[in-house]
Formats: sequence, structure tokens, C-alpha cells
Amino acid sequence: MDMLGGISASEFLRDYWQKKPLVIRQAFPGFQCPVSADELAGLACEEAVESRIVLENDAGKPWQLHNGPFTPERFSEMPEKNWTLLVQGLDHWVPDIAELLEHFRFIPNWRLDDIMASYAPEGGSVGPHYDMYDVFLLQAQGHRRWTFGGHCDHTSPRVEGTPLRILSSWDGEETVVLEPGDMLYLPPGVGHYGVAEDDCITLSVGFRVPTIDDLLTGFTDFLCNQDKAAEYLGDPDLKPQDNPGIIGSEVIDRLDSVIREQLDDRRRLALWFGQYSTAPKSLDIVVPPEEPADRTELAEAIRALEPLRWNEGSRFAYHEFDGETALFVDGEQYLLKGDARPLAPLLCAGARIDMQALAEFAGDEALLGLLTTLYNQGSVYFE
Repeated sequence: MDMLGGISASEFLRDYWQKKPLVIRQAFPGFQCPVSADELAGLACEEAVESRIVLENDAGKPWQLHNGPFTPERFSEMPEKNWTLLVQGLDHWVPDIAELLEHFRFIPNWRLDDIMASYAPEGGSVGPHYDMYDVFLLQAQGHRRWTFGGHCDHTSPRVEGTPLRILSSWDGEETVVLEPGDMLYLPPGVGHYGVAEDDCITLSVGFRVPTIDDLLTGFTDFLCNQDKAAEYLGDPDLKPQDNPGIIGSEVIDRLDSVIREQLDDRRRLALWFGQYSTAPKSLDIVVPPEEPADRTELAEAIRALEPLRWNEGSRFAYHEFDGETALFVDGEQYLLKGDARPLAPLLCAGARIDMQALAEFAGDEALLGLLTTLYNQGSVYFE
């Protein structure tokens, strides 16, 4: 793949993904940043947009963090150097930024987090740190010097007096300067430190994985909301015991079998995970259209091959069961059977849906109903 510096997606996943960093010169040749610093500042003033400012020295305190939304006056008060503006979920708000994600479809949709923009004047940085997710750092404007390398974790020493996880004694192993179009891939746990050499914008394409804690609490919460969760643990075979304080081994055996039985349902696990991993990051992202459509209108638009695409903040995934396919869109599940099953991979293949292929489904009332639902909840729209 050109974006990976001439190596294939298979080679990248085998040799680098979650293993070691990779510097890719001119991953996007002649790249022009779709947003300006002023536009990022404007977004950071919006209530629905998650934004932060990091100051390296804030009245003598190191690496201080301020959360948005900000007022326009705030940016006129900023120092000339050594600060950073971070705007999260930029792909949700800027369609041209969302287009970048089509280059990363060799990684499953459910792994994607979002694209964050980092604007900094000369000297701006968020300090030496590590993240627990995979990230591609695309230089979009100006130049940034990156030092990276060495594995870090929760035991790595940190700077005191800051809410950020700034590494206090870390040197890194390699230093590069990225210019527009260059990209750096970093696996989880690799220390890195990026410093702006001039006015610069870096786009971080982040791929998260849930923690084991997230999985356990999420799935057990889901199980607790099922009808079976209200059943009681019975003990009709209770026997007298020498001491009333004993919790017998047969009680633990019974608990063990009940819990295993609940956790051992692979179908429920798949349905929960599909919904969990496609849930939108915030309620402001997937918004219904001003004018809902009915099935007839949608069928006409599809047959006319009007281009239909995902909402920039929507998430699509699917899972194949024996005999049916579960489609997951924005935290909801839709079970498809028989001739309807190919609709799921078609809708999930990329943000722009193949309209020729989709037109073949426009005559099926049930599938038209599903597509109308997706349109009316804001998960897809006509360009």
C-alpha cells in the first residue's frame, strides 16, 4: 500500500502492528490540511466538540490541562510559544478529515476510535508520554520533531503536579522531523515526545482496544439486564451442617456453574460486543435529518443511484452466525436472514456505499424498512 511506504497491509500487520514503530515518509504526498488553525480554534469554542489546551508552563506549574469549550478571547490571550490545542473526533465534524479513514480500512471498523487534531505554535507539545492504543501520527501542516522508543507502563516515573501522564525520566531511542504528508505509526506503550518546530497541525488516527475491565463490566451489565438475571439462586438440596458459618464447596460449585453458564453463551457475547463496539462516542454525533424520509422516497433515491454514505461519526460492523448475519450500526443490532444477509457486508465495506449493489435490495420491503430506519436515525445520508 502506498500509504504504508510500499509495504502491503499484510506485511505491516505482521511486522509492525502492536510490535514496533514505523516512520513512513510521504505516506500522503503533497498533503494539504483540510482545516486551518483558526477553524480548529472555532471548533474548540463549540459545546458539542471535545477540546483541550495544554500549557507547558502555566504560572509556574508544569504541563497544565484546560478543557473546552473555550471563548474566542481565550485564543487571543495565548502565549506565542509552548502550548497545544487538541480537538477530539475531528472526523465527526469535518467530512474531508473523515475521508482519510478510508485509507485505514485494513484495520477492522470496530477498532477505530477517531481522528484528533493537535495544533501547536513553535515549541508546543503535550510532553513525553505513552498511550495505550495504536496511533498513526500524520503531519498535516508545518513540522514536528518526534522522539520515540522504549516501552513504558504504569510503573514508569512521571512528573509530579500535573494531571497529564508526563514521563519524567525518559530519553527515547530515535528522533525524526516529520513534514506534511509524513506519518509515524506507534504501537501501545511506546514512549513518544512531539515538539512543534513551527506552526504545525498533526492528525492522530487512533485505534483503541477496550480494557479487560471494560469488557467484564460491560458484558455483565448487559447480562444483568436480561430476563434471566431476575431468577434466584435456589438450594432445594440443602443439608444440615456442623457449623452455620461454613460456606460449603457445593455452594461454590453451584455459583461456578451458574456464572459459567451465563458467560458461556457465545451468541449473546457477539450481539453484546457488536452493540458495545459500535455505540457512538456521544449523543451529539448521530443526529436525525430535519426531514425524515419514507420508504418510497428512499427507494427512488437508491434506484437513481444517488450517493449514500455513512454519517461521519457512525460506526458499522457485522458478525456472521450460522443461518443469519447480525448488522450493528451505532449501538443497535439488526438480524438479517436468507437473501438479506449480503446487505451487511455491503453496508460495512466503507463510508461510501456501492449504490449499484444497494439498488438490488431496494425492492425488498423489509430491507427498505431497515435502510429507511438507518437514514431517519442519521446513520446514513445522501451526499
